[in-house]
Amino acid sequence: MSDKKKEEVKNKGNTQGKAKAEKPKKLSKAQLRPSKLFTPPEFPFHNRELSWMDFNSRVLEEAFEKDNPILERLNFLAITASNLDEFFMVRVAGVMDRLHSQKGRQPDESGMTAGQQLDCLTEKIHEFAKKQYSCYNRSLLPALKKCGLRFVPVEDLGKNQRMKLDKYFDKFIFPVLTPLAVDTSRPFPLLANKSLNIAVRLSGDGEDIFAVVQVPSILPRYVEIPSDNGRSFVLLEDIIISRLENLFELYKIKAYCPFRITRDSDLDIDEEADDLLVEIEHSLKKRQRGDPVRLEIISKCDEALRSFLIDMLDVGPREIYEVTGPLDLTFLSKFARIDGFDQLRFSPITPVTPPADFYGYDDMFEAIREKDRMVHHPYESFDSVIKFINQAAKDPDVLAIKQTLYRVSGHSPIIAALIKAAENGKQVTVLVELKARFDEENNIGWAKKLEKAGCHVIYGLQGLKTHCKIVLVVRSEQDGLRRYLHMGTGNYNDSTARFYTDIGLFTCDEQFGEDASSLFNVITGYSTPPVYNKMKVAPTGLRSFFEEMIKNEIANARSGLPCGITAKINSLVDPEIIRLLYEASKAGVRIQLVVRGICCLVPGVKGISENITVRSVVGQLLEHSRIFIFENGGDRKVYMGSADWMQRNLDKRVELVFPIEDEGLKERSFGIMETVLKDVLNTRIQLPDTTYELLDRRGKTIHNCQREFSDMAEKALAAKRTVEKEENRFKPMMASGTPKTND
Repeated sequence: MSDKKKEEVKNKGNTQGKAKAEKPKKLSKAQLRPSKLFTPPEFPFHNRELSWMDFNSRVLEEAFEKDNPILERLNFLAITASNLDEFFMVRVAGVMDRLHSQKGRQPDESGMTAGQQLDCLTEKIHEFAKKQYSCYNRSLLPALKKCGLRFVPVEDLGKNQRMKLDKYFDKFIFPVLTPLAVDTSRPFPLLANKSLNIAVRLSGDGEDIFAVVQVPSILPRYVEIPSDNGRSFVLLEDIIISRLENLFELYKIKAYCPFRITRDSDLDIDEEADDLLVEIEHSLKKRQRGDPVRLEIISKCDEALRSFLIDMLDVGPREIYEVTGPLDLTFLSKFARIDGFDQLRFSPITPVTPPADFYGYDDMFEAIREKDRMVHHPYESFDSVIKFINQAAKDPDVLAIKQTLYRVSGHSPIIAALIKAAENGKQVTVLVELKARFDEENNIGWAKKLEKAGCHVIYGLQGLKTHCKIVLVVRSEQDGLRRYLHMGTGNYNDSTARFYTDIGLFTCDEQFGEDASSLFNVITGYSTPPVYNKMKVAPTGLRSFFEEMIKNEIANARSGLPCGITAKINSLVDPEIIRLLYEASKAGVRIQLVVRGICCLVPGVKGISENITVRSVVGQLLEHSRIFIFENGGDRKVYMGSADWMQRNLDKRVELVFPIEDEGLKERSFGIMETVLKDVLNTRIQLPDTTYELLDRRGKTIHNCQREFSDMAEKALAAKRTVEKEENRFKPMMASGTPKTND
């Protein structure tokens, strides 16, 4: 295609060009040119985006780890690909937006401008992508082959296998394919975000013409074919490529190239719109039309095709990623669940049912009235939470149920229970957070179903996301109304509860009940945020609480009192919290942090953070619980909740952190943290240069905290069963079969 015709194609109706035109006016190249030197930060602060890439690299290390079962290694690789997709759609897109605005010229807390961040990220992500495909090609494929599982190129198939594949193509693939020519009358199509496509260069009338074939996402990404040697599979795009001539019979195929684009998918929502639900529905449609932020193509792509895609998609050199294997490695997650190969996976961690704290109780309310109860997921079944809400839905004495929902599963039993409660005449109030990123569409669907069933549905507070995890049940009892609560560190999602580690507390403490009622009044009405009895709530009081607790440890250290901070969180980003932790370290406070993901704090820096250690636990399960322990001069305090130490959690969300006060549960909480800190198998230590290294296992007992928690849950339940057997064994029975009692 000539340059003139290319320009005609772009100007004829190219939707990509239209999307670009909507961007704010860009700064000049001179304005965007970054300075060579970073602005020195006020204190050690690792860039948030680079720290996230470090986390994804830790996940990738698990894919390389030969001691992990091969299908689990495939799944870890798939997770890195899925993580990276979302990172591009939100974080990289955000940095690119800042680059084209005045804000991009201002350095962040790490001293980097947007241009400097993007340069470093581009280099780091390109290197990361190389490692991903090295892992796939050099490590995983040979290991799969040894286990009798193979991905086979079409050209390596035997005659009978090829015939089977041709029949599959004719029957299932060909009818759903739509080849799209690109010329002056047919503009380049608007391709869906993350869709897999094949660009084709054809010869016709003495010049090149181009077309695009979308790989149908409704079909399985891989197809099994009969094999005498283990089990063999062919990728869907390879099947389509092998039959391209059937789609373009009038032209000669000169080249083809699979490609995939990732788009800016962060929603720009007008929260002052008359109907937030309708506004978000409209915004979701724009997500598929966002500007491309990454173009993935296979290496050694035909140069003319490469130029064609760059022109049509209007991407720059740093947005192009050439890979040496199949695009979109997220398909490996499904492949890792292939039937018949359980021996190639981790032995499952099976939740105990019921949790030990609820053993022997059919009535959840009776159990909670006796004492506070704690459940540790997934080691103890999430069914206890579902049972709590189900029982509330059916109990004639329950008057009202109030709950927050951030992310729920596709077939949520929680939603079903709330609908049943409304049908049973109870007052049901549900806050469904419509702005939960990438769950907006799912949550809109649930909100409509709940409203239809008669529930009062709230969409959240303007300008804030509601991220707290709480259920309040109001029940009429002989001595008046009693409020029962569940508060947790994780979502009310029965699906993710099988592989996210989280903790939930059940209580009917009256002060907690008062706090819960006040919290829901703030969320659902126009109430002024109260002074809570026990709960710590963002955005009005959580930051000040954490700052006060850290300052208290500093004062104790200077007074020679017992001091120390132990925290388990997902991310540590907030500059003010980091500044205070550095101050505490300099005062002599020992600080032990378990941070799964992003950590902008730099430990072990002489004179600044020598008393701080940072661990990251990456294992079979995803660490998600948030636990905060303060030595408090010898009177140790422990809190749990939904918040990480990030600006968004402390200032821009409704978050909930609550104390554990029952002495038995406090000791259990301390034990949970001690077990995490003893982990050797899944733990990496952050070094002063911000890199991470696995703990040295030489001479150490190999602790795996996730397996140990599973064993603890099983032993706790077994102990309860043993006690019950012993008690029943020594109960004399009357002739009628009624146990004899002592007067």
